[in-house]
Amino acid sequence: MADQTAEQTGPTETVVKEGVDQETVDAVREAGSYKYGWQTDIEMDYAPKGLTEDIVRLISSKNEEPQWMTDWRLEAYARWLTKKEPDWAMVDYPEIDFQDQFYYARPKSMEVKPKSLDEVDPKLLATYEKLGIPLKEQMILAGVEGAEDAPAEGRKVAVDAVFDSVSVGTTFQAELKKAGVIFCSISEAIREHPELVKKYLGSVVPVSDNFYATLNSAVFSDGSFVYVPPGVRCPMELSTYFRINAENTGQFERTLIIADKGSYVSYLEGCTAPQRDTSQLHAAVVEIIAEEDAEVKYSTVQNWYPGDENGKGGIYNFVTKRADCRGDRSKVMWTQVETGSAVTWKYPSCILRGDDSQGEFYSIAITNNWQQADTGTKMIHLGKNTKSRIVSKGISAGHAQNTYRGLVSMHPKATNARNFTQCDSLLIGSTCGAHTVPYIEVKNNSARVEHEATTSKVDEDQLFYCRARGMDEEEAVALVVNGFCKDVLQALPMEFAMEAQQLVAISLEGSVG
Repeated sequence: MADQTAEQTGPTETVVKEGVDQETVDAVREAGSYKYGWQTDIEMDYAPKGLTEDIVRLISSKNEEPQWMTDWRLEAYARWLTKKEPDWAMVDYPEIDFQDQFYYARPKSMEVKPKSLDEVDPKLLATYEKLGIPLKEQMILAGVEGAEDAPAEGRKVAVDAVFDSVSVGTTFQAELKKAGVIFCSISEAIREHPELVKKYLGSVVPVSDNFYATLNSAVFSDGSFVYVPPGVRCPMELSTYFRINAENTGQFERTLIIADKGSYVSYLEGCTAPQRDTSQLHAAVVEIIAEEDAEVKYSTVQNWYPGDENGKGGIYNFVTKRADCRGDRSKVMWTQVETGSAVTWKYPSCILRGDDSQGEFYSIAITNNWQQADTGTKMIHLGKNTKSRIVSKGISAGHAQNTYRGLVSMHPKATNARNFTQCDSLLIGSTCGAHTVPYIEVKNNSARVEHEATTSKVDEDQLFYCRARGMDEEEAVALVVNGFCKDVLQALPMEFAMEAQQLVAISLEGSVG
């Protein structure tokens, strides 16, 4: 396994001080590396390499989709062939050979749903355990009949686990169904709830929206589907965990969340991938629809493999996320912590269509070593008295380049619309870069836009203060950076806040000294 080999052959040897136990030493070693860089050695079912009409039909067939969905995919593929890959972002990477990818990969053991733990591939169970998914949820993710009746421990979070191109399973579906909430894989939704999928799929991110969204529309494999009925507050937080495992495969998940009138849902998203010398492609689409008086919170901790300290390997992360606040007084809040990926191209956005609707965006984007991130948000104000708030924190270290790109647009009918944007960049070292590219369009005299931006280096006085109290330099930097990011960390749900705080420190390993 890649991370174990790195530990054994590392250039420096850990000097263990007297009185420090081996468990502590192992924990420190693990924290300093990408701890999800291992790979599950499991027999896979692949589609042939490359992308053609036949591959699109094969993906649709593997998902047992109706003809209308196959036609939708084929139309997207035809449009993708006419599009050019965008080159305006401040990222630089080798040309991607889109014919040198596997667009579908499924564990062979998932061809037939297991009925007991004895029938589940032990390697899949071991993967769940390594990813920190509790046994109660393991049973349900494995699809074991009767597992829903097992006692649950602690706070409930329903999980949809996506392994390469398939959803392995979704937890707590029966309990959510009692409240009228539908939470399942997108492939299951296409088969079981076609009327909802037909109505909303592609209504926020059109098939031809951009190069990567069009590619996703043609080849998306799995992802999550959420529908919360009118007046229902979802009884637990929903979560999807995306894992890329197979080599030379891309992951193209599709997530569709619908919050009907007066409803509420909080959705968490996490992701990891093995540590490899070659780069892999991730091109996802997320669509959120918030009807009248509905509220959606969408939180992401993005921890794809970022490549090594020399810029070798890592995930190319090209994602389109957009929310449509269609109803009056609807609200969507995006919160994201971006620490992984070699290249990130991502702009979670809100269309504030309903009167008095609100959009919020809180982001931490950390780039270290040779990582590149071009990320930000768009707030499109269409309705009266709409409000938006943007808080972006970008941290650059090593040779990394970090760009915030944002759009605030006040349309002619957006009477009394308000926006506040705070964009702060922090530089660690002298060889990294931070860039801010704000676009502001105001077409209504009653609208108000505030934009604040700062760029600074880590304060030497703060570091000296911390070091004078016994911290080493990396601990001091982590403390300063966590303080810099506190506005965003406080916006995260409890399940993610602690993990995000640790990730901030781990992502900056080796950035000083």
